Amino acid sequence: MPKKKNITKKTTKNPKKPQAVKEELLLQPPRGMRDILPADQVYWQQIRRLSEKAAADFGYRRIDIPLVEFTNIFSRSIGEGTDIIDKEMYSFSTKGGEKVSLRPEFTAGIARSYIQHGMNVSPKPVKLYYSGPCYRYDRPQEGRFREFFQFGCEALGEQDPVLDAQMIQMGWRVIYQLGIRSVRVSVNSIGCPACRKSYRSLLVHYFESKKQKLCIDCKKRLEKNPLRILDCKEDKCVQVRASAPQSIDHLCEECRVHFKELLEYLEELEIPFDLDSNLVRGLDYYTKTVFEFLTVSEGGGDAKKNALGGGGRYDGLVKMLGGESTPAVGFSLGMDRLAVEMKKLGARQYKEPKPRVFLAQLGVFAKKKSLRMFEALERSGIRVAESFGRGSLKSQLKVADRLGVEITLIIGQKEALDETVIVKDMASGNQEIIDAGKVVDEVKRRLKKIGH
Repeated sequence: MPKKKNITKKTTKNPKKPQAVKEELLLQPPRGMRDILPADQVYWQQIRRLSEKAAADFGYRRIDIPLVEFTNIFSRSIGEGTDIIDKEMYSFSTKGGEKVSLRPEFTAGIARSYIQHGMNVSPKPVKLYYSGPCYRYDRPQEGRFREFFQFGCEALGEQDPVLDAQMIQMGWRVIYQLGIRSVRVSVNSIGCPACRKSYRSLLVHYFESKKQKLCIDCKKRLEKNPLRILDCKEDKCVQVRASAPQSIDHLCEECRVHFKELLEYLEELEIPFDLDSNLVRGLDYYTKTVFEFLTVSEGGGDAKKNALGGGGRYDGLVKMLGGESTPAVGFSLGMDRLAVEMKKLGARQYKEPKPRVFLAQLGVFAKKKSLRMFEALERSGIRVAESFGRGSLKSQLKVADRLGVEITLIIGQKEALDETVIVKDMASGNQEIIDAGKVVDEVKRRLKKIGH
């Protein structure tokens, strides 16, 4: 009888699945972005407060637009040959295949909103203001971040140069009130599409003869956007453009009159300004007026100039995006740069309104009563501070003393049960027990007597 073969089943072990490699958790934001901590918020609050007050004083109303727009809103309005479109936009495709971008500036989105919501039928000019973050993949440096914040105003539907002057007046006022005094305004006119066409030809002809001396970027700009060469910061390009034709020498009659009237308004306002024939602002939608706010550090003719913001007229933008022909002008201020400048100068910071009353408590039951009392005092317009937590009465009174409040209200276990409150006058140290239901009226009475 033949021997039975032992048949053993071979078991194939499941190969081990490759374990996912954990990415290192970086406890920091991406390069060019940062947290704005409470210590710096005192500058930012001052910027927000003064800029929004100026906008309201001049009759501008707030508008908020999306952080993300369709990419072609920017590529069509800002211009394909600009650095923003070619190098600096944060663009991506959504899961649905839509091409979108984080906004690099506000004006194009506001023009889109103006068309979409039929603002053309509103009384002119339509005055709007905004503030918020923008994004550009630019080289980070002091005052320049990849996530940066802007405040700005736009006036749509009016072509009178008095609106251009008002924009400069508003920006100047905000900067000056922030305590930044060494500021001048650079102004120029780059004309309208009609007169700019002949000027562009002259410019191209001039730079073609100097092409070998231009930087690599400006050689490309010569074909796509020759006006941008005037804005280049490379030393060799600065030298080449020194003898270039100037746009204000080649304006049509309408643009010449517009610019002349603007300068007369600025003289009337006594705002110090300089004519800068190289100022173009670099975005395709600008027409006629362009301007910048510049800080000038001490040091004479070679003093370093930092741009705090700028703007100009964009009479063709709304039509370019599909709306009807709409003259418009606007400006924006770089809030990051303003904050840096304020800090450097030791400018006045925003001061939170000081609390006048402190609420101290001891024990869980007292804490419950204190929450309701805090609400009642706040609703009555009395600014109250507290130190809810585990602190002893001694430590809480130290906080009250440090804050400089005039009255401290103390609720312990006994007061919570009796529905009473100890009212302590911080100046004299005198204490009095009163009914909890009368505490708001009693505090108001005492504060009124103390004054301020």
